[in-house]
Amino acid sequence: MSITLYDYWRSSAAYRLRITLNHLGLDYTAVPVDLTAGEHRGPENLARNPQGLVPTLLLDDHSFTQSLAIIEYLDETRHAGLLPPTALGRARVRRISYAIAMEIHAVCNLSVARFAADNSGGNIAMKDWMHAFIPRGLEAVEQMLGEARTGRFCHGDTISMADICLAPQIYNARRWEVDLTALPRIARIMAELEAIPAFAAAHPDRHQPKG
Repeated sequence: MSITLYDYWRSSAAYRLRITLNHLGLDYTAVPVDLTAGEHRGPENLARNPQGLVPTLLLDDHSFTQSLAIIEYLDETRHAGLLPPTALGRARVRRISYAIAMEIHAVCNLSVARFAADNSGGNIAMKDWMHAFIPRGLEAVEQMLGEARTGRFCHGDTISMADICLAPQIYNARRWEVDLTALPRIARIMAELEAIPAFAAAHPDRHQPKG
């Protein structure tokens, strides 16, 4: 079975899929789409992803977009255990995942931050934008992780979709030099995740273009 991932090395959404595919032991071919060069807005990428985004995953003779939808599809079809068996557990994992992917990431997406900076008359720098939104979002996640159902990872002692969302967001926070010292629960979980080969192999530093 051939799997193709249309990828950008620093994309948080694509990073989530690299982690997931690694975690499931699924070999894939990565095809880079250079966001900085505008390739995502080109006709080839728009033909496979009408939103003009990454990632797109070719799998099971179908084309998939939207990273969380893809993760849930892989969970259902590969019995991956990335969502808990109970409705209450699934709701919690989704709540943490959505807080990261649909709140923090959506506002701090490169295109959103760049638009704000470019149209602020010089009053907003990209880094200022990130520092306005990433800390408050992560502080909320830190509180969620104070719940009893947190274990070794975001939910219990097995990898879930929430962990797969957390790692790319922390990479992005570090990239923008956000102070993470007041987030000990996140720091503890990240130390666990960074020691897992599937997460380490998906890190952007391993996928940065050469030259």
